[in-house]
Amino acid sequence: MDMKAILPELTATIEAERQPLVETAKTIWNNPEVAFTEFKASKLLVELLKKYGFAVEYPYADMETAFRAEYVHGNGGATFALAAEYDALAGIGHACGHNTSGVASVAAAHAVKTYMEKHGVDGRIVVLGTPGEEGGGGKVLMLRNTDCLKDAAAVMMSHPIGNQTKIDAGCTGIRRFEVIFHGLAAHAAGSPEKGINALDAQILLFNAVGLYRQQMNREALIHGIILDGGEAANVIPDCTRSRFYIRSKQEKLIDEVYDRFAKMVEGAALMTGCTSEIKQFSIPYKGRKPNKILNSLFMEAARILDMNVSDELPSARGSSDFGDFSHAAPGAHPYFSICEPGLPFAPGHSELMKKYANSEYGYNNMLKAGAALAACALEVLSDADVRAEVRAEFEK
Repeated sequence: MDMKAILPELTATIEAERQPLVETAKTIWNNPEVAFTEFKASKLLVELLKKYGFAVEYPYADMETAFRAEYVHGNGGATFALAAEYDALAGIGHACGHNTSGVASVAAAHAVKTYMEKHGVDGRIVVLGTPGEEGGGGKVLMLRNTDCLKDAAAVMMSHPIGNQTKIDAGCTGIRRFEVIFHGLAAHAAGSPEKGINALDAQILLFNAVGLYRQQMNREALIHGIILDGGEAANVIPDCTRSRFYIRSKQEKLIDEVYDRFAKMVEGAALMTGCTSEIKQFSIPYKGRKPNKILNSLFMEAARILDMNVSDELPSARGSSDFGDFSHAAPGAHPYFSICEPGLPFAPGHSELMKKYANSEYGYNNMLKAGAALAACALEVLSDADVRAEVRAEFEK
């Protein structure tokens, strides 16, 4: 398809729905809901999709706030899936901008359906409402519970960025661990020699991790916090708790770092006389595997739509459960700018990013991102050669 020829029509379809789409994004922003409690957000998106003529399954995949919306034209043909995110961060709210990314996918689906009906394009467009991206692993659970991407030719979404519009450069996989040291309480002044200090064990662990970073493979990351360090300064802590994240694009490297980390935990316990536990918490995410063909299609559309495009790569050090989607089907997760040119860069999960996620410029580019995603979907649905290229890239 000719991007320049189809984008005006896709944009017009979305612009005709500007008011309900933007109002939905604003309402989600004003009512932040954390992982698996996104009852209002999911319901709002489902209502829009039903209005646009999609068949919706909600709840879905054994999750109350997940959904699947589908439209089939003609004999079915190929399937293109769009992921919609809508969860917020604890405390700070929509500082990741998921109020815009979910609506962008819904806008894209509406534009694709309208175009398919008008121009007789056969195929299936699916929107997967994926709760709990911020640590909950909704997409991982969705794949585990339903095999939701079976037969999908491609899956995409676009995520806001507090900078310029950029390609998907991938992301790290992540595993999260809780470390508990058990010691023995005693009076810190009266009988410290009778205590076993669980806080000392945590401090030794953090020092060991800090020293290890100098020799650690640069393709890996490890960072942590102490959650419980004791109750009173005059009591030797008998139990302390910390959390650590290990990240890398390479699963093998995460394994290597974890093996070393586990020995550090054991060493800290031995040096202090404590006992230790390591528990994995939350669902591991795989590193994202961006599809170059899908990336290229999105960026072509973004340039035509004047979405403040940059050729610089975004940081690939964060983690997302879209990584698991991109291993199940050809996928891409490009970024759309919500930062107006001339304004300061907003890091993800910051108050400034949260502000941009509720801005006129951010909402304008949200709708443009919907049009760009719609153009990508139609390229894949209508052209067997494009589908073959996308698949070949995925199988490399």
